[in-house]
Amino acid sequence: MKTGKLVIFSAPSGAGKTTIVHYLLNKFPELEFSISATTRASRGEEVNKKDYYFITKEDFLHKVAKHEFVEFEEVYSGTFYGTLKSEINRIWSEGKVVVFDIDVEGGLRLKKKFEDQALAIFVQPPSLEVLIQRLGSRGTDSAEKLKERIDKAGKELSYADKFDIILPNYDLKTACNEAERLVGDFLKMQKINI
Repeated sequence: MKTGKLVIFSAPSGAGKTTIVHYLLNKFPELEFSISATTRASRGEEVNKKDYYFITKEDFLHKVAKHEFVEFEEVYSGTFYGTLKSEINRIWSEGKVVVFDIDVEGGLRLKKKFEDQALAIFVQPPSLEVLIQRLGSRGTDSAEKLKERIDKAGKELSYADKFDIILPNYDLKTACNEAERLVGDFLKMQKINI
């Protein structure tokens, strides 16, 4: 793979990482969003090849067998997510920095693989209770899926200290401003030569 920088935002579902990433994409033209592949169906107004690459489970597993992913996992029972090598190479070939909005375990795998090329930020919600409230208010998940997300969130919160930075999201505006400062400092660092 070519080399370049990566910015990884991870958090339990509902912690605000997606909102923060969208804020940063509007602030830094050198950032480009990494579109993940998933086997889940689109939700709401999600668009294929913009929000996710929506593919069948069979196609996903075929790509796994061909080593086309940098990282992947079965995030929820029967639902796979992954980062395609071709997606990172596409962004780097445009001279841009890859930014991820990714689950916690995927974020840790990316950080382990890319080490100093990557800035890994964990978005810390105010509490598990607030997270549960946010997830419930979305109205996009069945009761069973909601329980699965809540159970996973409890586990994911315990991984916060494995990231480069813990970014508290008690107030969204404050969190966005701090993320802008952190990412700005990272982008100013000398280009990494591997």
